[in-house]
Amino acid sequence: MPAPQHFTPREMIEKLVSFDTTSHLSNLELIAFVESYLESHGVFSRRVMNEEGTKANLFATLGDEMQAGGIVLSGHTDVVPVEGQDWSSDPFNVVERDGKLFGRGTSDMKSFIALALACVPAFLKDGPKVPVHFALSYDEEVGCLGVRPMIESIIRDLPRPQVVIVGEPSSMKVVNAHKGIQSYQTTVTGLEFHSSQTHLGVSAIQHAAELISFLMTLAEEMRERGDASGRFSPPYTTINVGTIKGGTALNIIPKSCSFLWEYRCLPDADPAEIVTRFNAYAEEDVLPRMRAVFPGAKIETVTRAQSPGLAALEGDPGETLVMKLAQCNSAEAVSYNTEAGLFQLADIPTVVCGPGDIAQAHKPDEFVELSQIAECETFMRRLADYVSGRSV
Repeated sequence: MPAPQHFTPREMIEKLVSFDTTSHLSNLELIAFVESYLESHGVFSRRVMNEEGTKANLFATLGDEMQAGGIVLSGHTDVVPVEGQDWSSDPFNVVERDGKLFGRGTSDMKSFIALALACVPAFLKDGPKVPVHFALSYDEEVGCLGVRPMIESIIRDLPRPQVVIVGEPSSMKVVNAHKGIQSYQTTVTGLEFHSSQTHLGVSAIQHAAELISFLMTLAEEMRERGDASGRFSPPYTTINVGTIKGGTALNIIPKSCSFLWEYRCLPDADPAEIVTRFNAYAEEDVLPRMRAVFPGAKIETVTRAQSPGLAALEGDPGETLVMKLAQCNSAEAVSYNTEAGLFQLADIPTVVCGPGDIAQAHKPDEFVELSQIAECETFMRRLADYVSGRSV
């Protein structure tokens, strides 16, 4: 067995950020590094590969893997692109300025993974009486894709964990509720014609605009319904149209138009309502009028990503433990989406708690404050005390 490797939290953050794991690239170099590091401490890891063999989840256990009531430390290894962003420094080389560490993934969310890994010697020091599981995923940023087969493996092969801690940036506050996300691409196909003959053509852009207008009507309805819990900001299900493409020239009735849209629904809302109503409007109202002119007209909507919300489980023992570790008196609700809802869907209690501010995620010059790193390190030390049988 190789000699145990030791990294300070800062060194581990620098190491993980140095791997360019943008979602369209492989994460296998980072995974191999983590495997080697854990192996040096006598910890076995197992990969859950994607179908192409280009990416992997990594699952590892410190302590007895078959003991019930373990603590899962979960994080995604992929990051969003840096192309087109104006960075002040190399995004894959951590730079410290003004009490902050700058680099892609410092906030979202390699710092949490790094701090958990740096704390492995502390978790193992007295032989953990409660197992600590590491669950590192791929492709969270493109629809929470990678974690799904890993969750299936956990519930199939292992005793139920006590709680999953998803270390997304929450400013080290405990989050027990967040919105779900559904995203789609709609493509409208009409009939090209000279723009002077609008009665003979079918404008894909015009009818796409009707569909988008309908979505905005639904958005206003969702706003009026509001949020009965009063916990979310904004306090309602939101709908957004992100991109639209269509048309060839000003004097040609456009044949094709496509747009990307999403909604982020409250965790107690029916996640299928909006797309069901949208499809009904498209099929029963818009499409018949298009086909009255051109029978070959089409409206096609395909799912891009779906990830459930996280619902509060007030009084859950796992949540209570994390509240104690974070020294929080109350839990928060947030509007961004994480992998936590998928763990909860598998009947595993889950909360979100990690260093950094979500406001810094996905932006140029992404950063995490050193004070957040220190707070998370203290959190991990308390967790090490807990799994070793010492009081929190």
